[in-house]
Amino acid sequence: MAGMSALKDRLRSDLTAAIKARDEVRSSTLRMVLTAITNAEVAGKEQRELSDDDVVGVLSSEAKKRREAATAFDDGGRPEMAEKERAEAAVLADYLPEQLSADDIAAIVTAAVEQTGAAGEGMRAMGKVMGAVQPQVKGRADGAAVAAEVRRQLG
Repeated sequence: MAGMSALKDRLRSDLTAAIKARDEVRSSTLRMVLTAITNAEVAGKEQRELSDDDVVGVLSSEAKKRREAATAFDDGGRPEMAEKERAEAAVLADYLPEQLSADDIAAIVTAAVEQTGAAGEGMRAMGKVMGAVQPQVKGRADGAAVAAEVRRQLG
């Protein structure tokens, strides 16, 4: 059976190319993300092939870790380490869908509030609205930013 994820195949062949090109950052980042994908595949009760959607999820969380680490290194006065984390995040961004702007997120949340009839229900409707928003923003926005916007609009 062929691999279910075209994205995973692309990551593999790009890794081979990066190694040949002696692109340290790209090859180490791709190696790390492929390891994360493999770990996710064997994490459950039975081994499974990740779909493209699952792979995007892994890429998103790895990119988020890099961004958070970069911020932490900046705050800790270690710009060279922050730079390395940002360079890795940039490699990962090549494989992620276009990221949504704050305006995009606000518009999607507004539409979801209307669609779910959550207006006026306040925080009780949080789960309902998040459920409607989640599939539209998956891999394209930070979950915390989305939740904050939902809270802002329901609050």
